[in-house]
Amino acid sequence: MTNVDLASLVRNVPDFPIPGIQFKDITTLISNGSAFQQVITTLADRYRPLGIDAVVGIESRGFIFSAPLALELKVGLVPVRKPGKLPADTYQIEYALEYGTSKLEIHRDAFVPGARVIVIDDLLATGGTISAATQLIEQAGARVVELAFVIELAFLNGREKLEGYPVYSLIQY
Repeated sequence: MTNVDLASLVRNVPDFPIPGIQFKDITTLISNGSAFQQVITTLADRYRPLGIDAVVGIESRGFIFSAPLALELKVGLVPVRKPGKLPADTYQIEYALEYGTSKLEIHRDAFVPGARVIVIDDLLATGGTISAATQLIEQAGARVVELAFVIELAFLNGREKLEGYPVYSLIQY
């Protein structure tokens, strides 16, 4: 398989969702089958030797990458979702955003105690969402082995909120 320049397939959308934001659109990357396969293969090769018990995907774009990665690793997928989307008992966390607050949930019985998990999302910006997700995952009894992202906006210093967790990203801006 020939490597694709993944960064060249990420579309910049100016002023979305608000003026002044340069949105990194992954739909142009995932619409390219070779590039999408490269992302999943690269991540699977990285995590296959680590004895991972589950892949955790963050709603919603994290699901795009977490589902095929879980299949490739032959492990289960655990979703972290917005409130009211999971049908059984959940843990919930509220966290700060640049422009307000948000909430995430995970099923209380999502993991066997001590499960080793990889968390994947499409993009690391300020780190607020993924930091909240790690707290939920640990509350549910799992151990985060690494946080993985397709894109990292390094200039926003999101890694600083994730101290103590290994972080891996395929594309950095």
